[in-house]
Amino acid sequence: MEGEENGDDLGPTEAELASMKISWPTDVRHVAHVTFDKFQGFLGLPDEFEPEAHRAPSASATVFGVSVESMQCSLDPRGNSVPKVLLLLQQKLYAQGGLKTEGIFRINADNNQEELVRDLLNRGLVPDKVDVHCLSGLIKSWFRELPGGLLDSLPPDQVMQCKSEEDATKLVAQLPMAKAALLDWAVSLMADVVEEHHVNKMNARNVAMVFAPNMTQMSDPLTALKHAVQVMNVLNMLIMKELKSRQDSNSQQLNTSPNSLFSSNEHQSTLENAKSCRTRNAEKPNFVTGASANKGPINLSNARGKGEEISYDHEEPIWDKNPREDGKISRVDSVVERLEAFW
Repeated sequence: MEGEENGDDLGPTEAELASMKISWPTDVRHVAHVTFDKFQGFLGLPDEFEPEAHRAPSASATVFGVSVESMQCSLDPRGNSVPKVLLLLQQKLYAQGGLKTEGIFRINADNNQEELVRDLLNRGLVPDKVDVHCLSGLIKSWFRELPGGLLDSLPPDQVMQCKSEEDATKLVAQLPMAKAALLDWAVSLMADVVEEHHVNKMNARNVAMVFAPNMTQMSDPLTALKHAVQVMNVLNMLIMKELKSRQDSNSQQLNTSPNSLFSSNEHQSTLENAKSCRTRNAEKPNFVTGASANKGPINLSNARGKGEEISYDHEEPIWDKNPREDGKISRVDSVVERLEAFW
Protein backbone atom coordinates (compact mmCIF):
# COMPACT_ATOMS: atom_id res chain seq x y z
CA MET A 1 0.00 0.00 0.00
CA GLU A 2 2.81 2.35 0.86
CA GLY A 3 4.47 1.73 -2.50
CA GLU A 4 1.27 2.53 -4.33
CA GLU A 5 0.93 5.78 -2.37
CA ASN A 6 4.45 6.76 -3.38
CA GLY A 7 3.65 6.08 -7.04
CA ASP A 8 6.07 3.14 -7.39
CA ASP A 9 3.59 0.89 -9.26
CA LEU A 10 1.73 3.52 -11.24
CA GLY A 11 3.72 2.90 -14.42
CA PRO A 12 5.33 5.49 -16.72
CA THR A 13 4.61 9.13 -16.11
CA GLU A 14 2.92 11.32 -18.68
CA ALA A 15 6.28 12.83 -19.58
CA GLU A 16 7.76 9.39 -20.25
CA LEU A 17 4.78 8.40 -22.35
CA ALA A 18 5.11 11.57 -24.35
CA SER A 19 8.77 10.79 -25.10
CA MET A 20 7.87 7.35 -26.48
CA LYS A 21 7.20 7.23 -30.16
CA ILE A 22 5.94 4.25 -32.09
CA SER A 23 7.06 4.45 -35.68
CA TRP A 24 5.09 3.38 -38.70
CA PRO A 25 5.64 -0.20 -39.95
CA THR A 26 6.97 1.22 -43.19
CA ASP A 27 9.73 3.12 -41.42
CA VAL A 28 12.20 0.22 -41.46
CA ARG A 29 15.54 -0.37 -43.09
CA HIS A 30 16.41 -3.59 -44.96
CA VAL A 31 19.74 -4.69 -43.46
CA ALA A 32 20.18 -8.17 -44.98
CA HIS A 33 18.28 -10.94 -46.73
CA VAL A 34 19.12 -14.27 -45.10
CA THR A 35 18.16 -17.70 -46.45
CA PHE A 36 19.04 -21.25 -45.49
CA ASP A 37 20.36 -23.52 -48.22
CA LYS A 38 20.36 -27.25 -47.50
CA PHE A 39 23.80 -27.68 -49.07
CA GLN A 40 25.53 -24.40 -48.14
CA GLY A 41 23.84 -23.42 -44.88
CA PHE A 42 22.95 -19.79 -44.15
CA LEU A 43 23.40 -17.40 -47.06
CA GLY A 44 23.54 -13.60 -46.86
CA LEU A 45 24.14 -13.46 -43.11
CA PRO A 46 25.91 -10.31 -41.78
CA ASP A 47 29.47 -10.85 -40.58
CA GLU A 48 28.60 -10.24 -36.92
CA PHE A 49 26.25 -13.22 -36.97
CA GLU A 50 28.51 -15.63 -38.85
CA PRO A 51 30.16 -17.33 -35.81
CA GLU A 52 26.80 -18.04 -34.21
CA ALA A 53 25.29 -19.32 -37.46
CA HIS A 54 27.88 -22.04 -37.77
CA ARG A 55 27.01 -23.65 -34.44
CA ALA A 56 25.06 -26.46 -36.09
CA PRO A 57 24.86 -27.77 -39.69
CA SER A 58 21.10 -27.15 -39.69
CA ALA A 59 18.57 -24.35 -39.64
CA SER A 60 18.06 -25.10 -35.94
CA ALA A 61 20.36 -24.84 -32.96
CA THR A 62 20.66 -28.62 -32.82
CA VAL A 63 21.17 -31.45 -35.28
CA PHE A 64 18.93 -33.92 -33.44
CA GLY A 65 15.15 -33.92 -33.63
CA VAL A 66 15.19 -31.79 -36.78
CA SER A 67 13.45 -32.63 -40.06
CA VAL A 68 15.56 -33.66 -43.05
CA GLU A 69 14.45 -30.56 -44.95
CA SER A 70 15.93 -28.33 -42.23
CA MET A 71 19.34 -30.04 -42.20
CA GLN A 72 22.44 -28.97 -44.06
CA CYS A 73 23.20 -31.83 -46.47
CA SER A 74 25.86 -33.19 -48.79
CA LEU A 75 25.76 -35.84 -51.50
CA ASP A 76 26.97 -39.33 -50.66
CA PRO A 77 28.79 -41.51 -53.27
CA ARG A 78 25.41 -42.89 -54.41
CA GLY A 79 24.05 -39.40 -55.11
CA ASN A 80 21.77 -39.24 -52.07
CA SER A 81 21.22 -35.98 -50.24
CA VAL A 82 22.25 -36.86 -46.67
CA PRO A 83 22.54 -34.61 -43.59
CA LYS A 84 26.15 -33.61 -42.99
CA VAL A 85 26.08 -34.79 -39.40
CA LEU A 86 25.40 -38.37 -40.52
CA LEU A 87 28.20 -38.25 -43.07
CA LEU A 88 30.58 -36.91 -40.40
CA LEU A 89 29.65 -39.75 -38.03
CA GLN A 90 29.98 -42.33 -40.79
CA GLN A 91 33.39 -41.03 -41.82
CA LYS A 92 34.70 -41.23 -38.25
CA LEU A 93 33.15 -44.65 -37.71
CA TYR A 94 34.84 -46.13 -40.79
CA ALA A 95 38.18 -44.40 -40.14
CA GLN A 96 38.37 -45.86 -36.63
CA GLY A 97 37.64 -49.42 -37.72
CA GLY A 98 34.04 -49.47 -36.54
CA LEU A 99 32.95 -51.91 -39.24
CA LYS A 100 35.32 -54.54 -37.84
CA THR A 101 34.32 -53.98 -34.20
CA GLU A 102 32.36 -56.82 -32.64
CA GLY A 103 28.79 -55.85 -31.75
CA ILE A 104 28.87 -52.54 -33.65
CA PHE A 105 25.43 -50.83 -33.51
CA ARG A 106 24.37 -53.36 -30.86
CA ILE A 107 26.58 -52.37 -27.91
CA ASN A 108 25.73 -49.07 -26.22
CA ALA A 109 28.37 -46.50 -25.33
CA ASP A 110 28.81 -44.48 -22.15
CA ASN A 111 26.01 -41.91 -21.82
CA ASN A 112 28.34 -39.16 -20.61
CA GLN A 113 30.53 -39.42 -23.69
CA GLU A 114 27.48 -39.44 -25.95
CA GLU A 115 26.18 -36.22 -24.43
CA LEU A 116 29.59 -34.59 -24.87
CA VAL A 117 29.77 -35.57 -28.53
CA ARG A 118 26.20 -34.39 -29.05
CA ASP A 119 27.19 -30.93 -27.88
CA LEU A 120 30.14 -30.88 -30.28
CA LEU A 121 27.99 -32.06 -33.17
CA ASN A 122 25.72 -29.08 -32.59
CA ARG A 123 28.77 -26.97 -33.42
CA GLY A 124 29.49 -28.97 -36.54
CA LEU A 125 32.44 -30.81 -34.96
CA VAL A 126 33.28 -34.45 -34.34
CA PRO A 127 36.21 -35.01 -31.95
CA ASP A 128 38.94 -37.53 -32.66
CA LYS A 129 39.31 -40.85 -30.83
CA VAL A 130 35.65 -41.21 -29.98
CA ASP A 131 34.48 -44.69 -28.99
CA VAL A 132 33.05 -46.34 -32.13
CA HIS A 133 30.04 -47.53 -30.12
CA CYS A 134 29.34 -43.90 -29.27
CA LEU A 135 29.45 -42.97 -32.97
CA SER A 136 27.12 -45.81 -33.96
CA GLY A 137 24.79 -45.00 -31.07
CA LEU A 138 24.50 -41.38 -32.21
CA ILE A 139 23.57 -42.51 -35.72
CA LYS A 140 20.74 -44.59 -34.27
CA SER A 141 19.72 -41.68 -32.01
CA TRP A 142 19.49 -39.34 -34.98
CA PHE A 143 17.01 -41.66 -36.70
CA ARG A 144 15.11 -42.29 -33.46
CA GLU A 145 14.60 -38.54 -32.89
CA LEU A 146 13.74 -37.74 -36.53
CA PRO A 147 10.29 -36.03 -36.48
CA GLY A 148 7.63 -38.35 -37.86
CA GLY A 149 9.99 -41.33 -38.05
CA LEU A 150 11.69 -42.45 -41.23
CA LEU A 151 9.19 -45.17 -42.19
CA ASP A 152 6.01 -44.06 -40.40
CA SER A 153 4.58 -42.55 -43.58
CA LEU A 154 4.27 -46.06 -45.05
CA PRO A 155 0.85 -47.72 -44.69
CA PRO A 156 1.10 -50.15 -41.73
CA ASP A 157 -1.02 -52.80 -43.48
CA GLN A 158 1.36 -52.82 -46.46
CA VAL A 159 4.33 -53.12 -44.12
CA MET A 160 2.65 -56.14 -42.51
CA GLN A 161 2.03 -57.76 -45.91
CA CYS A 162 5.58 -57.28 -47.18
CA LYS A 163 6.89 -60.81 -47.86
CA SER A 164 9.62 -60.49 -50.50
CA GLU A 165 12.42 -58.24 -51.70
CA GLU A 166 10.20 -57.13 -54.56
CA ASP A 167 7.45 -56.18 -52.09
CA ALA A 168 9.96 -54.25 -49.99
CA THR A 169 11.23 -52.34 -53.02
CA LYS A 170 7.70 -51.34 -54.07
CA LEU A 171 6.86 -50.39 -50.49
CA VAL A 172 9.75 -47.97 -49.90
CA ALA A 173 9.16 -46.41 -53.33
CA GLN A 174 6.20 -44.66 -51.68
CA LEU A 175 8.47 -42.64 -49.37
CA PRO A 176 8.98 -38.91 -49.98
CA MET A 177 12.14 -38.15 -51.92
CA ALA A 178 14.10 -36.82 -48.93
CA LYS A 179 13.32 -39.84 -46.75
CA ALA A 180 13.85 -42.29 -49.62
CA ALA A 181 17.37 -40.93 -50.12
CA LEU A 182 17.99 -41.18 -46.39
CA LEU A 183 16.79 -44.79 -46.28
CA ASP A 184 19.01 -45.71 -49.24
CA TRP A 185 22.02 -44.29 -47.37
CA ALA A 186 21.05 -46.18 -44.21
CA VAL A 187 20.62 -49.50 -46.05
CA SER A 188 24.02 -49.03 -47.70
CA LEU A 189 25.53 -48.42 -44.26
CA MET A 190 23.90 -51.57 -42.89
CA ALA A 191 25.18 -53.58 -45.86
CA ASP A 192 28.72 -52.31 -45.17
CA VAL A 193 28.39 -53.64 -41.62
CA VAL A 194 27.04 -57.01 -42.78
CA GLU A 195 29.93 -57.46 -45.22
CA GLU A 196 32.21 -57.66 -42.17
CA HIS A 197 29.91 -60.01 -40.24
CA HIS A 198 32.63 -62.65 -39.91
CA VAL A 199 34.49 -60.14 -37.72
CA ASN A 200 31.80 -57.96 -36.10
CA LYS A 201 29.28 -60.82 -35.59
CA MET A 202 26.50 -58.68 -37.09
CA ASN A 203 24.62 -60.43 -39.88
CA ALA A 204 21.76 -58.89 -41.85
CA ARG A 205 19.08 -59.91 -39.36
CA ASN A 206 21.06 -58.61 -36.38
CA VAL A 207 21.65 -55.23 -38.02
CA ALA A 208 18.01 -54.94 -39.08
CA MET A 209 16.96 -55.83 -35.52
CA VAL A 210 18.93 -53.00 -33.90
CA PHE A 211 17.93 -50.39 -36.50
CA ALA A 212 14.21 -51.19 -36.76
CA PRO A 213 13.06 -49.60 -33.46
CA ASN A 214 14.79 -46.36 -34.48
CA MET A 215 13.03 -46.14 -37.83
CA THR A 216 9.50 -45.79 -36.49
CA GLN A 217 7.71 -43.81 -33.79
CA MET A 218 4.43 -45.01 -32.29
CA SER A 219 2.87 -43.97 -29.01
CA ASP A 220 1.35 -47.34 -28.10
CA PRO A 221 4.19 -49.63 -26.91
CA LEU A 222 2.47 -52.87 -28.01
CA THR A 223 1.70 -51.53 -31.48
CA ALA A 224 5.19 -50.11 -31.75
CA LEU A 225 6.70 -53.50 -30.88
CA LYS A 226 4.63 -55.36 -33.48
CA HIS A 227 5.35 -52.72 -36.11
CA ALA A 228 9.08 -52.79 -35.31
CA VAL A 229 9.15 -56.54 -36.00
CA GLN A 230 7.67 -55.98 -39.46
CA VAL A 231 10.03 -53.07 -40.10
CA MET A 232 12.89 -55.38 -39.15
CA ASN A 233 11.79 -57.85 -41.82
CA VAL A 234 11.59 -55.08 -44.42
CA LEU A 235 15.07 -53.81 -43.55
CA ASN A 236 16.44 -57.35 -43.63
CA MET A 237 15.10 -57.85 -47.16
CA LEU A 238 16.48 -54.49 -48.32
CA ILE A 239 19.91 -55.33 -46.90
CA MET A 240 19.96 -58.71 -48.64
CA LYS A 241 18.91 -57.11 -51.91
CA GLU A 242 21.74 -54.56 -51.60
CA LEU A 243 24.29 -57.31 -50.93
CA LYS A 244 23.09 -59.31 -53.95
CA SER A 245 23.30 -56.20 -56.11
CA ARG A 246 26.89 -55.67 -55.02
CA GLN A 247 27.78 -59.29 -55.80
CA ASP A 248 26.24 -59.03 -59.27
CA SER A 249 28.10 -55.78 -59.90
CA ASN A 250 31.41 -57.33 -58.84
CA SER A 251 30.80 -60.34 -61.11
CA GLN A 252 30.14 -58.11 -64.10
CA GLN A 253 33.26 -56.07 -63.42
CA LEU A 254 35.30 -59.28 -63.18
CA ASN A 255 33.97 -60.56 -66.51
CA THR A 256 34.63 -57.28 -68.31
CA SER A 257 37.98 -56.59 -66.67
CA PRO A 258 40.96 -56.06 -69.07
CA ASN A 259 42.88 -58.56 -66.93
CA SER A 260 40.24 -61.28 -67.19
CA LEU A 261 41.23 -64.73 -68.38
CA PHE A 262 39.48 -64.33 -71.73
CA SER A 263 38.85 -60.70 -72.71
CA SER A 264 36.97 -59.59 -75.81
CA ASN A 265 40.20 -58.53 -77.55
CA GLU A 266 41.73 -61.96 -76.94
CA HIS A 267 38.56 -63.57 -78.24
CA GLN A 268 38.74 -61.60 -81.49
CA SER A 269 42.44 -62.34 -81.90
CA THR A 270 41.83 -66.05 -81.34
CA LEU A 271 39.11 -66.19 -83.97
CA GLU A 272 41.34 -64.39 -86.49
CA ASN A 273 44.19 -66.84 -85.83
CA ALA A 274 41.80 -69.74 -86.25
CA LYS A 275 40.57 -68.40 -89.58
CA SER A 276 44.17 -67.96 -90.78
CA CYS A 277 44.95 -71.52 -89.72
CA ARG A 278 42.00 -72.86 -91.70
CA THR A 279 43.15 -70.97 -94.80
CA ARG A 280 46.64 -72.44 -94.58
CA ASN A 281 45.27 -75.95 -94.06
CA ALA A 282 42.98 -75.57 -97.05
CA GLU A 283 45.96 -74.84 -99.31
CA LYS A 284 47.85 -77.99 -98.24
CA PRO A 285 47.72 -81.05 -100.62
CA ASN A 286 45.75 -84.09 -99.61
CA PHE A 287 48.29 -86.87 -98.98
CA VAL A 288 45.65 -89.55 -99.51
CA THR A 289 44.14 -88.51 -102.85
CA GLY A 290 46.54 -85.78 -103.95
CA ALA A 291 43.62 -83.42 -104.28
CA SER A 292 43.27 -80.02 -102.73
CA ALA A 293 41.41 -80.01 -99.47
CA ASN A 294 39.09 -77.26 -100.62
CA LYS A 295 37.48 -79.24 -103.44
CA GLY A 296 34.53 -80.71 -101.60
CA PRO A 297 34.14 -84.06 -99.83
CA ILE A 298 37.17 -86.28 -99.40
CA ASN A 299 36.85 -90.06 -99.68
CA LEU A 300 38.93 -91.74 -97.01
CA SER A 301 38.04 -95.30 -97.93
CA ASN A 302 41.69 -96.15 -98.50
CA ALA A 303 42.92 -94.31 -95.43
CA ARG A 304 43.90 -95.96 -92.19
CA GLY A 305 40.82 -96.82 -90.14
CA LYS A 306 37.18 -96.92 -91.15
CA GLY A 307 36.40 -94.95 -94.31
CA GLU A 308 34.16 -91.87 -94.03
CA GLU A 309 33.51 -88.65 -95.82
CA ILE A 310 34.51 -85.32 -94.29
CA SER A 311 32.91 -82.14 -95.64
CA TYR A 312 35.32 -79.27 -95.11
CA ASP A 313 33.60 -75.94 -94.61
CA HIS A 314 35.77 -72.82 -94.58
CA GLU A 315 33.22 -70.91 -92.50
CA GLU A 316 33.01 -73.50 -89.76
CA PRO A 317 35.17 -72.35 -86.79
CA ILE A 318 37.50 -74.80 -85.12
CA TRP A 319 36.49 -73.29 -81.76
CA ASP A 320 33.33 -74.05 -79.85
CA LYS A 321 30.38 -71.75 -80.52
CA ASN A 322 30.47 -70.97 -76.81
CA PRO A 323 34.22 -70.62 -76.26
CA ARG A 324 33.91 -69.42 -72.65
CA GLU A 325 33.08 -72.28 -70.30
CA ASP A 326 33.90 -71.48 -66.69
CA GLY A 327 36.35 -68.84 -67.94
CA LYS A 328 38.34 -71.38 -70.03
CA ILE A 329 38.71 -71.97 -73.76
CA SER A 330 37.90 -75.41 -75.11
CA ARG A 331 39.11 -76.61 -78.55
CA VAL A 332 36.97 -78.85 -80.74
CA ASP A 333 38.87 -82.08 -80.33
CA SER A 334 36.80 -83.85 -82.96
CA VAL A 335 38.37 -81.72 -85.71
CA VAL A 336 41.85 -82.70 -84.56
CA GLU A 337 40.88 -86.36 -84.42
CA ARG A 338 39.53 -86.25 -87.96
CA LEU A 339 42.64 -84.51 -89.30
CA GLU A 340 44.76 -87.32 -87.85
CA ALA A 341 43.08 -89.62 -90.39
CA PHE A 342 45.21 -88.02 -93.11
CA TRP A 343 48.38 -89.61 -91.65
